[in-house]
Formats: sequence, C-alpha cells, structure tokens
Amino acid sequence: MCFFIAGIQPKTVTLEEHPRMCQACGLYQARLKRVDHYLSLFFLPIFRVKKGESFLQCQSCGSLAGESGDVWDHRSKDTGRTCPYCSQPLKPEFRFCPSCGRKL
Repeated sequence: MCFFIAGIQPKTVTLEEHPRMCQACGLYQARLKRVDHYLSLFFLPIFRVKKGESFLQCQSCGSLAGESGDVWDHRSKDTGRTCPYCSQPLKPEFRFCPSCGRKL
C-alpha cells in the first residue's frame, strides 16, 4: 500500500536583500517580497503554480505596502481605545479584548 501527501502551499520569497524605507515608520527595514503558491509533495515545494504580486513588508513595524510605497496595512496603529482591564490597545470593532479575553 502506498499513499502520497500533496497539496498547494504558499511560500514567501524575498525579492531584494537591500532594504527600502518604510512609509509607516520611516526606518529602512522594508523588504520587497512576494507570496507564491507551490505544488508540494510530502510538504516539499515541487514547482510554482501561481506567482503572487510583490509588496513591501517592514521588519520593524510589520506594515504592508505596495511596491510604489502606498501603505496597505499598518499594524502598529493606535486607535485611542484601550482595554479597561489590561490597558492594551483595541480596534473599534472589538467586543472582547484579545489580550485578556474579557468582554468590553
């Protein structure tokens, strides 16, 4: 009896080793990357099935931006709202605190 484990899995590829300036935090920590999807056999990527779009990801603040520098997602945004129990920052749509789990 023989069986194969195969599937499609994403793989992040760094396109440039030279960092660019992050538009969100101003540090030179943004690297040009791309997420490609590979056909995998026994969890090893065999060949690329789909080529993704390139983007900039900052290693310092975690923000994502297009190759031109327009910021898509800035993870260290401060919304001004904090949890009354643990004082962690919250997004406006949260009904429960992700840090302590209490109902807001």
